[in-house]
Amino acid sequence: MLFNEVYGAYYNAVAAILSEAVKGEVTDKRIYEIVRDKAFSESVLTIPAALKDGAWPLIAKDGSTPIKHEPKMPLTELQRRWLKALLSDPRIKLFGVDGTGLEDVEPLYKPDVFVYFDRYSDGDDFDDPRYIENFRTILTALREKRKLKIKFKSSRDIEKKLVCVPCRLEYSSKDDKFRLLTFSPKSALTINLGRIKSVKLLEPYSEEEYKPIEYRKERLVLEVKNERNALERALLSFSHFEKEAEKLDDNRYRLTLFYERDDETELVIRVLSFGPVLRVVEPDFFRAQVYERIKKQQDLRG
Repeated sequence: MLFNEVYGAYYNAVAAILSEAVKGEVTDKRIYEIVRDKAFSESVLTIPAALKDGAWPLIAKDGSTPIKHEPKMPLTELQRRWLKALLSDPRIKLFGVDGTGLEDVEPLYKPDVFVYFDRYSDGDDFDDPRYIENFRTILTALREKRKLKIKFKSSRDIEKKLVCVPCRLEYSSKDDKFRLLTFSPKSALTINLGRIKSVKLLEPYSEEEYKPIEYRKERLVLEVKNERNALERALLSFSHFEKEAEKLDDNRYRLTLFYERDDETELVIRVLSFGPVLRVVEPDFFRAQVYERIKKQQDLRG
């Protein structure tokens, strides 16, 4: 692994403790506070004890340390190359990520190494200056809890204006598009960012004024016949959905997905792409949609 999530937390916690010890004595109370903040909940049982009993001879009993300088954790060349490769993704650039220090680093891979299939070709233009400006304005509104005034075009190409509270940004890998979920006194609305013409920051909103939208989750139960690596393909295809998997026998699995109604059409298409190795168990209305699409395909073939 390039970055080890588990051990990285321990190293960062101990590094923070040593940084304070280098500046002066660090107390037991402060050690526990740092561990709780930077490591895992159970780490308070292991890290302070290892420092106190000398298993990790880094902190003396009086809170001092033999280390002369604050610990640094520089990235390896492999890690730097991986980060540089990520920065070549135009979607990351939308967030204004600073690539300072990586200017002369060769990326680990180029974007064209990936071949996407089963994805629509009319994705958002992430390099468009107006798109980038609108995206960052929306991010600011989300972070600062401010209202937005949005001018956009509807799916029928009608220009509209909306004053709203931004709820969250979502990305669809199938569509290769971002969409903004909004809330206003009249309704809840989802807007594709590619349709937004302009965005203006307005005044902050209060917690009393804003009531988060509770999006109702639908439940879909599928039965997967594990032929042609179907289970692995299904878990990968539905990876961004909340789900549960259960083994029924040596060759059959039950996969339960939880999704929002806005994703239903895309989900029907994905289910159909698996053919006979995947069967819809419930609900009935979803199974009816699958049946209707199959019938239309048969009618088109004559």
